[in-house]
Amino acid sequence: MVGTSRRRLLAQATTLAAGIGLGPPHVSAQTTRPIRVLVGFAAGGGNDVIARIVAEKMGASLGQTVVIENRGGGAGGSVGAKVVASADPDGYTILLTPGGSLTTGPAVHKNLGYDPLKAFVPVGLVMETPQVVSVYPDLPVKTMAELVAYAKANPGKISFGSQGFGVGPHLMLELFKLEAGIKMTHVPYRGTAPMLTALLTGEVQLAIDPTTTSLTHIQLGKIRALAVASATRTPALPDVPTTVEAGYPKLVSPFWLGVVAPAGTPPAIVAKLNAAFRETLAAPETRDRLANFGAEAKIGTPEAFGKLIADELALWQGVVRDANITVE
Repeated sequence: MVGTSRRRLLAQATTLAAGIGLGPPHVSAQTTRPIRVLVGFAAGGGNDVIARIVAEKMGASLGQTVVIENRGGGAGGSVGAKVVASADPDGYTILLTPGGSLTTGPAVHKNLGYDPLKAFVPVGLVMETPQVVSVYPDLPVKTMAELVAYAKANPGKISFGSQGFGVGPHLMLELFKLEAGIKMTHVPYRGTAPMLTALLTGEVQLAIDPTTTSLTHIQLGKIRALAVASATRTPALPDVPTTVEAGYPKLVSPFWLGVVAPAGTPPAIVAKLNAAFRETLAAPETRDRLANFGAEAKIGTPEAFGKLIADELALWQGVVRDANITVE
């Protein structure tokens, strides 16, 4: 039975590889099955919107239907990741995900049901957007140095919000605590919207969030930006220094979305998918639509994306260990 299943998967992969060929990134007209792009979050959220922008153009590039399938739930979207991890490695089921299901989630949760470095083969990075360290305006700090000084003078008094226990911004602020030698109280929420509401009302005084959702509130003065968690300043907030400038070079972690396929997907198929994403993200209309959300289209090689996943996983595993973070 196992041998038969393996031969069937190899036959499917070979058929697709033959269909896509090694020329321009267009699938053969004989290939009619849709490509499923799994998104591990509910429809209507930021990840879903960006996935649909990309999928619309990618379908035209490949000459076949690309459908978005939402599978919300689990740590960092791990429910959708598990579906892809167990899918046939034939290029027809791929995962578009932030780091939650590949790096931060596995670093915190030990029993997700898959190993992110073994269950998938990287296809490529899709986009990045800066993350901003912001505070409630009534907190009497305007710089990262003032924030640290205030936290040291008032240990445990500052509460910081996150979009959920173990997500990237949570671990980033745990890393900040370790680097600065300060004590703050973590308050996890169920998603970005309630976390931002808490920051806007002063229920928490500090948070890290991508510009895709925080920029408008910063521009309106409803929250105060202290630093961009990046090595370079963002044009959207040119007067806001980076965390590197503020003296915290380890606190550099943009929000990103990338694509992986099931382990065992043949290199020719991975290369063809990567080429299709490259063509999609090179289109000015796609880049402009992403820019409207504060996102920068960015596609690299599968190897570079694989290194990013491995490096971030190792980083967050170290933070989890050093901060003694355990699953709540």
